Amino acid sequence: MNVLIRIKRYDPERDAKPYWDEFRVEADPIDRLLDALNTIKWTMDGTLTYRRSCAHGVCGSDAMRINGRNRLACKVLMRDVGNKVTIEPMLGYTVIKDLVVDMDRFFDKYRSIKPFLITHDNEPGTERLQSPAERARYDEGTKCILCGACTGSCPSIWGNPDWVGPASIVNAHRFIFDSRDQGAAERLQLLSRKDGVWRCRTIFNCSDACPRGIPVTDLIEEVKRAVVYGGPEDA
Repeated sequence: MNVLIRIKRYDPERDAKPYWDEFRVEADPIDRLLDALNTIKWTMDGTLTYRRSCAHGVCGSDAMRINGRNRLACKVLMRDVGNKVTIEPMLGYTVIKDLVVDMDRFFDKYRSIKPFLITHDNEPGTERLQSPAERARYDEGTKCILCGACTGSCPSIWGNPDWVGPASIVNAHRFIFDSRDQGAAERLQLLSRKDGVWRCRTIFNCSDACPRGIPVTDLIEEVKRAVVYGGPEDA
């Protein structure tokens, strides 16, 4: 199939403003969009800039806005985008160059919710055990690959860049509802602030954008209930 690929490009060191660049690419219907981008970079324009790593939908490096929706280029098949595709950097982030955005603030917010196991007891002599039900309680949050697609799809972030964002809340959920963790109160206090969980307007863009199928909005709502009830037990 012959595909017209329109890419929004911008190099702040050279360009006064972003512009659209077009490429014609021959692709197999079961090729991934990342394959087409590689063809452009390797055979047409070596200056095209984007992130990529594992190419298997695990690392989250190649998140970008594809036909108006945040997706991973390595998971989108050419047959699903048709003969014309538009690619842009994710919204809500500062563009470094072309499709590469600055993720520093994203990871600062992620670190702010203390995404690690917190315990106050003495170290046990054996491993901390969980039942299958206790493990399943926070399973969805463990699937996050920190690609930023959910955060970049959220109008609340577009309007308020200081908001902690859906990805951070999902990762807070993963520990708040972990039966081994004792830091829920600390995280819930952080998330109850002005730029915490209440900035979520339940738009569901985040759930649609997640390449791992995480019900992001549902997890955010559970964190909201935990804030209201003062802990995860009744949320």
